[in-house]
Formats: sequence, C-alpha cells, structure tokens
Amino acid sequence: MVSAQPRCGYTLPVFACAGAIAALHQLIHHASVPTVAFNLLNPDETVEIEIEQVAPLSKNSALAITRSDPGDNLDLTRHTPIWSIVSWAEACQTEQILLEGGEGIGHHTDGDAIYAYARQLIVTHLSAQLTDTQKIKVTIVLPEGRRLALRTSNAAFGVVDGLSLLGTSGIAQPLSAPDQLTVYRETLRQKAADYLDLVFCLGENGLDLATQHGIDADRRLKTANWLGPLLVEAGELGVRSILLFGYHGKLVKLAGGIFHTHHHVADARQEIMAACCVQAGLETTVAQQVLASATTEAALEILKSLDRSSGENWVEQVYGVIAKRIDQRSHAYIKTHTEQSVQVGSILFDRQRQIVVKSEIGQILLAN
Repeated sequence: MVSAQPRCGYTLPVFACAGAIAALHQLIHHASVPTVAFNLLNPDETVEIEIEQVAPLSKNSALAITRSDPGDNLDLTRHTPIWSIVSWAEACQTEQILLEGGEGIGHHTDGDAIYAYARQLIVTHLSAQLTDTQKIKVTIVLPEGRRLALRTSNAAFGVVDGLSLLGTSGIAQPLSAPDQLTVYRETLRQKAADYLDLVFCLGENGLDLATQHGIDADRRLKTANWLGPLLVEAGELGVRSILLFGYHGKLVKLAGGIFHTHHHVADARQEIMAACCVQAGLETTVAQQVLASATTEAALEILKSLDRSSGENWVEQVYGVIAKRIDQRSHAYIKTHTEQSVQVGSILFDRQRQIVVKSEIGQILLAN
C-alpha cells in the first residue's frame, strides 16, 4: 500500500492576513464574508481561507477570527484562534498601515515578534483595498498565544509573552510527518540541479537570518533535524559546498559527531561545549561550570561573563573550536558515506539572533 503524502497547511501569517482582509472588508463595506482568497506571494499561489467570525466593534473598527490549520504537522497552534482587528487610523499615524501585535503575540528587543513575511503579506493585500488617503491600524491577537508559548523554545530566541508570526512562506510543511525526509530530499535534488553551493538552515530563524546576511533565498534549504541524511544526499548529488546556518544550541551537536539533532535521539551539548572549552585552553573550573549549566545559552553566558570580567575573548576562542569541529566532522561524515569531498562551513547564532561565530570556511562561503 502506498502511503498518502503528508498534507500541507498554512503558517500563522496566512490566517492573520485572511482575518485582516475580512475585517477590512467589514469596515469598508459593512458586510461579512465567509472566505477570502488571496495570493501567498511565497509561493506564488492563490488560496482560499475560511473566516470563522466577523463583527464590527464600532463604527471605526472590525474584528475577524480565523483558526489555524498547519496540515499534517504536530504543531501546537493547530485550531488556535487568530483575531485580526482593523481600525481606521488616528490622525497622528504616518504609515498607511500600522501593524502591531496584541495579546498573545510575543515581543523581542526589536519590538513585536511579527516578521518580514507576515508584514509583507498583510501590507500588500490590505493596501490594495485602500485609497491613497485612507490609513488603518491592524492588530493581531492570539488569545492562546501566551499559554502556548510556554511549550515552545521561543524564550531561547529572546521572544517572550507569546508566539511569533514567523515564517518565510505561506505553506506549513509537515515537518514531523514520517515522510517529510523524502520531501526534503526531493527539494535538495531540485536545488542541487541549479546550484553547486547550498546553505542548510535548521529552522525558520536560520532561513530568515540567512537572507538578512545577503544569502540568495533560492540557495537555502530547510533541514529541521535531518542534517545527517541531507549532508550525505548533498554529497551524492555532487554539491560543492554547504554553509550550515543555525542556532548554536542545535549545531553544537555536530561538533560531537551527532548528525540527527532532535533531543530525543541524543543530547550531549554541554559535554561537547565543555570539551571544546578544554581544547581552547580554559581552566578546568570554568569547563566544569559549562558542563553543569542547564542550557547551552547559560553556558554561552558563562563565557560572556568571563570575557567581561577578564578582558579576554573566550567566546571567540571556544566557539572557534566548536565551529571548526563542526566543519571537520561534517566534511568527514560526507566523505565516509559518499567518498565525496564537500567543503563545509558554519555560522552559529544565539537566542537574540546575533551571530556568535563564523568558521573560517563559513566566512569564505558567506562571501561567495
């Protein structure tokens, strides 16, 4: 029996946008709509999204509610409601469309956790419905966002008090479905047919940051936790180089030879970091503190604190060791399984989405 393909759904920005379109329609035309159809932009595909409820809140504002459907993915936002509130702007507003996060949308140091794709999607489709003189404010609310965020790693990336409207695409790929590796491998084959040099990103943060650092979006490949098999596949396809771009708490596992990064498979992050501390020449007492730390982020903070108090550069030295080992281990892993020599570089970032280290090879590949 041939298993059915995992069903794709849509990312949270799509439902937020659909609700905003419906709310604006209510505000302008004083009528509700059961569905809205619009282009996802990425990909260039028109979809129809069901609107659960629409209501005027006052003569100047309206609310529409959608409900998340991520497809065949073990996503904790499944069926969560998304409220989109659209109101006419106050006189002092300068932007045509002011987009803000309400209750349940997380916050980080730069403001509301509403990222580029969500903003592009909402602004593009709502501005098309406005005259040159009309201005609106759009507020996105996730009533369950604060509670659901406690079950995510958002805090590890500096996002607090809610969920992010994160994503670079409108399609929610079923990452946890058993057949997902097959889908990833097919995507890799397509990209390898066009590019000799690829960029592997573990998740959405890596994909987003990669483009911010000038990487061609078409060369990026999302890997989730499937780094090992995808590295091997790339070697077999004749890929010339791979730049690994990811959160340090995940990529550090590769420095210890762990090529499936899900914590259910193996987790020796602090042990690997402690070993790299010793290799970098740190005192045993500091390496022991790193080993005993609760998270890799806490271990990184130990090194940052040491740098501040000593005037040294232990973060650079230790993470230089980590990045070099990631490159070497990844190159060797591909060589062992394919007999192909693929140049591998790495770039690691922290929970504030700031780059911690670029390996020597990583810097070269980033410049290409």
